[in-house]
Amino acid sequence: MKYLEYEDFKKADHFGLGVKNEAYAAYFIGQCYLNLLTKEPFAISNVTFEPGCRNNWHIHHAKSGGGQMLICTAGEGWYQEWGQDPVELKEGSVVYIKEGIKHWHGAKKDSWFSHIAFEVPGEETSNEWLEEVDDVAYEGLVKYER
Repeated sequence: MKYLEYEDFKKADHFGLGVKNEAYAAYFIGQCYLNLLTKEPFAISNVTFEPGCRNNWHIHHAKSGGGQMLICTAGEGWYQEWGQDPVELKEGSVVYIKEGIKHWHGAKKDSWFSHIAFEVPGEETSNEWLEEVDDVAYEGLVKYER
């Protein structure tokens, strides 16, 4: 379900807004928020995106294991792997992103969006931030909506 107004979204977002994600602001277009849910045995966070907010293309690296999981909890968003069509994300969508896959994710332009995110445990894991998802490509996503 789309939520353009924050007050409506807040009723559906059971994991909380958290704080502005200042530490990674350079890798996002728009404002996102981070609510750390647990640190052990690994960090699990609720990430909330304002309408139109998305992260840059990025890759999760690991010597073995690794990758990322997204569990969509409220609102609507997008996930896209490099060279592939974008995928709509809605409440209940689950995405497993394998190590080494260039991708991005974020909110639709007309909806708040949140997902639980965690790095899949692995050896020598790292994250490589890449170029922005430009406005022209992002605005063109509407043709993939169902």
